[in-house]
Amino acid sequence: MSTKNDGGPAFPIGSTPEEWGNGMTLRDYFAAKAMQNYICDDYTPDAIAKAAYEMADAMLKARGTP
Repeated sequence: MSTKNDGGPAFPIGSTPEEWGNGMTLRDYFAAKAMQNYICDDYTPDAIAKAAYEMADAMLKARGTP
């Protein structure tokens, strides 16, 4: 089973991945930013969430995150 690219931690603390903890991922951060635009329109909550994560995935792809 493949896992979805989450971009890693959005706000890492520490110098190694083991020290970063379980905070917000970069994918979640991008989705939260994208979601703000969709809330202004007449979309259902499910449609907003789907569109926001689609945008987050496109942003991760555009920045070349492996």
